[in-house]
This record gives sequence, C-alpha cells and structure tokens, in this order.
Amino acid sequence: MKRRTFLKTVGGVTGGLALNADKILSAEKSETSAPAETVAGLPRRVLGRTGQQLSIVGFPGLALIHYDQKRCDESLRSAFDRGVNYFDVAPAYGNGQCETKMGLGLQGLDRSRYFLACKTKMRDKEGARRELEQSLKLLKTDHFDLYQMHHLVKPEDVKRALGPGGAIETFLQAKEEGKVKYFGFSAHTTKGALEALKGFRFDTVMFPINFVEFYLRGFGKEVMDLANQQGAAILAIKPMSRGVWPKEIERTRQWWYRSVEEGKEVDGAWRFTLSQKGVVAGIPPSFLDLLDKAIEAAKNYRPPTAPELEALQQIAKTCESIFVKEEAQVAGAMPCHGPVFPDSPHECGCGPFA
Repeated sequence: MKRRTFLKTVGGVTGGLALNADKILSAEKSETSAPAETVAGLPRRVLGRTGQQLSIVGFPGLALIHYDQKRCDESLRSAFDRGVNYFDVAPAYGNGQCETKMGLGLQGLDRSRYFLACKTKMRDKEGARRELEQSLKLLKTDHFDLYQMHHLVKPEDVKRALGPGGAIETFLQAKEEGKVKYFGFSAHTTKGALEALKGFRFDTVMFPINFVEFYLRGFGKEVMDLANQQGAAILAIKPMSRGVWPKEIERTRQWWYRSVEEGKEVDGAWRFTLSQKGVVAGIPPSFLDLLDKAIEAAKNYRPPTAPELEALQQIAKTCESIFVKEEAQVAGAMPCHGPVFPDSPHECGCGPFA
C-alpha cells in the first residue's frame, strides 16, 4: 500500500492548513484554557478533544533517575496528594529505570484517578510493540492514557513512523486492544513537529514552550498555531529552561540546561507558558525540588502582566537557545556527531532517539 493511501485509511491526513508565521503571538493577549477544576489547590485543564482533565503541572518521570526507590515512592505519592494527576515517563529515561521506579511508586493508587503517559522512540511497528509491552509491564498497568512517539526530529523519521509498517500501526492496534487511549508525540524541531501534525490527527503535541526560546527566535509559534487549528492539546516541555549554561556561571546542577530557580522567575516562566493558547500542562525539569517549585507556581497561576512579560524578554536576551542546534542539524547546517549537549539525555537527529 502506498504511504498516501495508508495515511488516508487510518484517518491521519490533514490538508489545507496554513500557517501564519509572520505574526508573533503575544502571551498577554493569547487565549488560555480555563481551569476545569482545582484539586488540592492545583488547577486542572481539559486535554483538548479527549475530555480528560490534567493537572497543569505534570510529574517528570526522568527525575526518578536521581533518587532511590524510597524517595521516588514518597515523591510520587506527595505529588498525587498535592493535586498532580499527570505522570509522564519513557523507556529512554534510564533505560527503563524510571519506568520501573514509577511503576512501583504508583502501586496502591486508584488507577482511574491518574493519567499515565508513556512514549516510544521506535519508529517501526515491531519495535514500538516491544517497547509498549515492556513499558506496560514495568509500569504495572494494563493501559496508557496517552502513548506518544518520542523525540521526533527529522521529517523523514516521522514519515517512516507514519508509513506502512511504521509505529503508528502498533498505536492503532493497541487502541483496539484497549492498551492505549490517546495518541501524541514529542518533538524538538519545528520541522519534525509540523510533519507529524500534517501526517496524522494526534490528540496531543509535546513541544518546548518556553519564554527564552520564544523570545529569542519565536520557537514554538508555528507548532502552536497548527496544533490549535487542529484542536490538538499542547503539553509544554522545558517551561522553566533558562537556556544553555553560561560559561561564566557555575553549574549548580549536573544537567544539560539551566533552569530558572528563583521565585519571581519561576512564577514568570510558568505564567508565560500556561498563558499560551492551547497549552494544557507543562513538565518541569527533572529534579524533585524543581517539581515542588513548579507546583507552587502553578497554584498561584494567573495570566502574566505586561511588566512581567517585559522582564522575561530582558532575561531572554541574556540567554542562548538549547534547541537551535537540533534545528540546524535538520536543516543540514550543522554536523551531527553524538548528543547535542554532552550531558543531555537526548541524542541528535542523526542517531538513536531518546
């Protein structure tokens, strides 16, 4: 079967959607998702067409790589008690270590009361099936509320995943089997995300929606525009990023990007991200103390004021993008020889996806 015929068969082709890329979105004037309800002081929003309600802060499963099982158990329960019902993880996080820890830590909680999202880095049908079944086993569940293609970068890999024999076939079969409810993807490049959105009717889009990336180069604008046109819910990654670690600044964390950590900056970063049209929730950096700060900021969420946005723009001017290198690799303007950043958990667009 030809790829075009296959995509039409599964209902994934969307056409005639134009992007208005010359107009930069103002967070101050953008539409926001109104809270559907508030649990333990933490607002929840409706996840697009799914009707599910997610806490506006999700639990970063990658954070579990830093802690022992006892600490992981405590953090998962504590987050749930403070209103978090959205838990995100992937096989690539510690080669299954984080899935194992999350699976153990979530035991005893009512499965119907939390939204579990997982991912696969595999682009073929068989590989995606292997990862799906292994993830279900490690997370001790019989289904995922959201299953996503992980770290889409190059358009050609998106085409492979959506073509005959691609990962999408496993997704569709898993939904028929009751093992997956909704479909999504995460992406680090504009080209990768747009290719996915144009190729299949995904329920969610996980993409960097962050004040530094947005103010430096409008990163995220085109993806948000198309996602909103299609009614796909947006899940923001790196909302607290402050960009690349400056050479003159001592690294206080062994991590591949710098995070905002002070009260006003944390509040401002979350107000920016959560005020963007279509954004339902964000995933904080992979440290439990930063999750705590994110939860507190989200509980105090309100749309940002003009002075607050101006302050964020001034901070952004002093920062450097953490995603521009991957964009350059996809454009062929930069060679690809291993990870984009030495301590990044993500591989570049030419190698294995993580």
